[in-house]
Amino acid sequence: MKILVTGGAGFIGSHIVDLLVREGHAVAVIDDLSSGSRNNLPATVPLHVVDIVDTAAVARAVAAEKPDAVCHQAAQMSVSRSVREPLFDAQVNCIGLINVLDAAVHAGCRRFVFASSGGVLYGDVTTPAPESTPANPVSPYGITKWVGERYLAFYAAEHGITAVALRYSNVYGPRQNPHGEAGVVAIFSKKLLAGESATINGDGHYVRDYVYGPDVARANVLALLDPSSHCTPGAVTSLNIGTGIGTDVVELEALIRQAVAATAGARAGQLPLPLHGPGRAGDLRSNLVDATLAGRVLGWKPTVPLAEGVALTADWFAKRA
Repeated sequence: MKILVTGGAGFIGSHIVDLLVREGHAVAVIDDLSSGSRNNLPATVPLHVVDIVDTAAVARAVAAEKPDAVCHQAAQMSVSRSVREPLFDAQVNCIGLINVLDAAVHAGCRRFVFASSGGVLYGDVTTPAPESTPANPVSPYGITKWVGERYLAFYAAEHGITAVALRYSNVYGPRQNPHGEAGVVAIFSKKLLAGESATINGDGHYVRDYVYGPDVARANVLALLDPSSHCTPGAVTSLNIGTGIGTDVVELEALIRQAVAATAGARAGQLPLPLHGPGRAGDLRSNLVDATLAGRVLGWKPTVPLAEGVALTADWFAKRA
C-alpha cells in the first residue's frame, strides 16, 4: 500500500513511518520541519518539505504521491500556544486539515487516519472517558481537534472514504521535541540531564493519561491497514488511544528523576529539585481516556508501562545529550 504521512518527520509520525516501512509499505512524508527532522526518517523515504497551510504546495505533493491512504499527524499541538494564538491554531489544525483532505480526495485516496485528541476533547474528567462522552473542549486546541473530526465526518460522507480519528491521550517517548511547550516528559528529561531544575506549572496536581509514542504509532498502523467491518466507507470511526491510568505532574517528575539518575549513574536526590511556576491557561485539572473500543475495533492496547517508557525516553535523550 502507498501511504502518505503528514508530520512524518516528527515525533509520532516518524515512528509510524518506521513501522510502515518495516512492514513493506511504500511511504512518503509531508513535513515543514518546524519541529520534525529529516534525521528521523529512513533515507529511502521521500520527504516533501511543505507547510500544510499552503494549499497549492499540499495539492502538488499529494498529487505527486497518489497515496492509497493518508495518515494526518501534522498539527499545532500546544494548548498554551493555542490560547495565546487561536488564529494560528485554527489555520494549522483546520485549514491545514482541509487542504490535506481536499488533496487526498482529488488524488483518489480511500482511507484517512486523523490524529485527534482525547486529552483535550472531553474537558475535565476524573474517570476514564469513553468515546460516548460529550465533547467539552475548553482550549482553542481542543476546539480545532473537535472541528477537525466534524470535517473528517463530512469528507467521509461526501466522498465515501473510510476515516478514523484517533483520540490520543498525552503522548510521550523518544524523538519528542523538548524545545516546545508540549511534551513534558521530553522537556523534563532534557532539563534534568543538563543538570537543571524542571519547572512544574502550578501545584503540579494536573492528572494526565500518558501513553508511549511507539504504542500510538502501532494504533495508527492498525487503523491504516484494518480490514474489519468496524471502520466503514462513508463514516468516521473515533477511537480513544490511551491507558486510562492517571499520573499527576509531581509524580511524573519523580519518575523522570529516577530514570535520569539511573541513566547518569547518580542518585535521584543528587539532581536539582523542581521549581514551581504559574499555572498555564487552558490546562485541564484531570483527563483520562478509556481505550476499550480501540481494543475491540483494532485489537490495540498499550503495552509499555509508564515507568518503562520514561526510562526508555530518558535513555534516548541521554545518548544524544
